[in-house]
Amino acid sequence: MTLLEAGLLGIVQGLFMFIPVSSTSHLALTQHWLLDRGSGMPEPDSPEMILFDIVVHVGTLVSIILVMRGSLGRLIAGILGDVRYALARPPRGAHRRGVQHDDGRRRKLGELHYLRMAWLGVVTVAVTGVLGLIVRAVGTEQFANPAAIAGALFITGAILWWTDTTGPQWRDARHLTVWVAVGIGVAQAAALLPGLSRSGLTIAMALLLGLHRKLAAEYSFFIAIPTILSAVAVQALDVLGEPDVTLAIGFSAYAVGFVVAAIVGAGALLAVLKLLYQARFRFFSVYVVALAIAILVVQPVHL
Repeated sequence: MTLLEAGLLGIVQGLFMFIPVSSTSHLALTQHWLLDRGSGMPEPDSPEMILFDIVVHVGTLVSIILVMRGSLGRLIAGILGDVRYALARPPRGAHRRGVQHDDGRRRKLGELHYLRMAWLGVVTVAVTGVLGLIVRAVGTEQFANPAAIAGALFITGAILWWTDTTGPQWRDARHLTVWVAVGIGVAQAAALLPGLSRSGLTIAMALLLGLHRKLAAEYSFFIAIPTILSAVAVQALDVLGEPDVTLAIGFSAYAVGFVVAAIVGAGALLAVLKLLYQARFRFFSVYVVALAIAILVVQPVHL
């Protein structure tokens, strides 16, 4: 793999990781395009290329931390504050001040919103993990042919168009429930299939369940951090355990892909957040439908 190819794949990963049009499909299509033009890179399903895909995925996690560092910092500080309050002993002499103080403390313990959001995030990631193992056991290869990817892109396009026309959102952090967390986890697991966008499906599910647009975006990208790290760890262990894994891709190519994915991903995430808040996801909808049609034209379905 040349550094130019590594940079191109880093751009594709960084751009489409957050633009809700399925980064996995675009990365695979770009790799096949390069191979068709004589590239010497390993095959997309080889251990070496899977490891490269893992590296550029981690690069886009850096993008989330950079762009959402303010919200992420407030979330972490809030969680720590809630934990300190929950573990703190009642003030000395509180028992002599009557039931009113005890009621107030119990009410406050029931309003630990940051800690509650963290717990619900764990539920979402756990649901995704369980369903992801099922998808992994079944295998995604049967869904990775061009016709299946095109069909999934049509579904993604319809979902993205719908997100701009969805009804009023009324849920804030205080109204998050376990069932909301489960629903978003199911949507995230569905995005393991090629052609379906993780960010698109999770944000759409959040909006369907009534979350405000800002909260839907923050929740989607916050849970992406542990979800992707977990998936990366599982894939990395599998790849490094392969007996025939080689160093066909040099360290410099990994480094270029990682850095480019992080930089491009940061810009893409900023653009996505702006368009989401303005309810203008239909631009992406038109794109993915056009891409699906192009895939079917280039490689038509043979019945």
